Amino acid sequence: MSSINTSNIKKSIVGLRELRENIESYISKIEKGDSFIVFKKSKPVFKISPADEETEAWEPVIDFTKLKKGGVSIKEILSRL
Repeated sequence: MSSINTSNIKKSIVGLRELRENIESYISKIEKGDSFIVFKKSKPVFKISPADEETEAWEPVIDFTKLKKGGVSIKEILSRL
């Protein structure tokens, strides 16, 4: 019969408030490969984990600085949608 290591489970669960208040610490842990399930009011809300290789390969779709020096304001973009 196998036993479940509950200390690993507890380490992978974090409250939303705890995450917000200590975000830098959690970012550091995530960069090292840790993943966490974030809870709000005793219910799981989302999972946070390291970005995979594909995420780092994102490329810009459009460079707004080429349209106008200094870029384009969000109001201008939204007005054209």
